[in-house]
Amino acid sequence: MENIVVIGGGVSGLEAAGQLARMGYSVTVAEKNEKTGGNVKNWYHLFPDRRDSKEVIDYLNKLASHPDIKILTGKEITEISSRNGKFDIKSSDGTVLEADAVIVATGFELFDSRRKEEYGYGIYDNVITSADLEKMFRSGGVRLVNGKLPEKVGFIHCVGSRDEKVGNYYCSKLCCVTAVKQAIEIKEKIPGAEIFCFYMDMRMGGPYYEELYREAQEKYGITFIRGKVSEISVNINGKLVTKAEDTLAGRPLRMELDMVVLMVGTEMPEGNIKLAERSLLKCSENRFFKPVDNHYGSNLSGKKGIFYAGCCVAQMNITESISHARAAVSEVVNYLKNR
Repeated sequence: MENIVVIGGGVSGLEAAGQLARMGYSVTVAEKNEKTGGNVKNWYHLFPDRRDSKEVIDYLNKLASHPDIKILTGKEITEISSRNGKFDIKSSDGTVLEADAVIVATGFELFDSRRKEEYGYGIYDNVITSADLEKMFRSGGVRLVNGKLPEKVGFIHCVGSRDEKVGNYYCSKLCCVTAVKQAIEIKEKIPGAEIFCFYMDMRMGGPYYEELYREAQEKYGITFIRGKVSEISVNINGKLVTKAEDTLAGRPLRMELDMVVLMVGTEMPEGNIKLAERSLLKCSENRFFKPVDNHYGSNLSGKKGIFYAGCCVAQMNITESISHARAAVSEVVNYLKNR
């Protein structure tokens, strides 16, 4: 039985592994963390229908329970090399896996908001990230600020995305719709709260995304301000003083908020960049893996027998990640049949 190694146990990795196992292949999934599920396991409700992320996790776990799938956690892959038509996949702990084909599905990591010191993450308690907020939702609600629920909450878009200062020129694609979803969820939990979203451009390119954006304004009264926040500080009353510019009105803004949520973008993990270098794989201008062609070869690495799936090549939502993984499976099957 031919064996395929899938590097990464997130949405794309588990989807690819499950589909390959159903086709009769032996699959080994190497996941660097101690748990599979990727970034989606840290989310509470998903956009745009706001279903519980556990439903997706359950689907993936059911796929991964196939007897021909072996899952290895705590295995960070550092190099892929080939010899005699086979591949050696090396892990940081010295493990070497052998495969007839490889799918790289290493995904992304969230931008570290501490790199944007002007926003005060890690300095001010009530400046949190979108990921932190999801954890709050999962644990039961929004934490108290000075003994009571926050009355004014601000969302700052594009933290770590479209930002020349941090070297990320690209749009992370998923932040705008996440902000809209989270703003609605806070409004539902705290009906009397005032919610403000500071955005550069609203990029709602997905099915039902625009409808969710309209609902946020018309049903929930969430205020959207086109302007970039320049600085956050704390005043004597413990309020977060947020300075921004309303670019539509052409005037500066100074607003006191109880809580600020940073909508963090996505990046290529540093370990993936090193994996690319050691395995002679190419990275694109945005530092994600570079496929042979963005239109008709997005699963192809340029090295025979090594394929890409999911967010390791570009920003994708869950639906797109699953579709991309299925396409990678098709490429693997064609490769193995015709090599």
